[in-house]
Amino acid sequence: MAEKGFSVRTAEYRGSILVNICDEELVGRTVAEGNLEVHLSKDFYSGEVVSSGEALRLIRTCSIVNLAGSRSVSLAVSNKVGAPEAIREIQEIPFLMIYKFSG
Repeated sequence: MAEKGFSVRTAEYRGSILVNICDEELVGRTVAEGNLEVHLSKDFYSGEVVSSGEALRLIRTCSIVNLAGSRSVSLAVSNKVGAPEAIREIQEIPFLMIYKFSG
């Protein structure tokens, strides 16, 4: 069985590289909790579909990363790039934002 991919979009934001990564099967889905509604839009997450190795490379090398989905978030946390206590779940979909500061 083929590995499920990661939907990735990269952009430059204020001189930094911003990467949005989502489990590919979640793109287009909307999740809600109370007054909070999050749409995992193609505009935000779609650019190309990559393997876990490429997704991890992007997570490690970018300045800011937005992650959505259990596979995407687990990839960052299991490789010690993100902190488990920073994960937010909405309808059982984990989200994680990572900002890397350099000084």
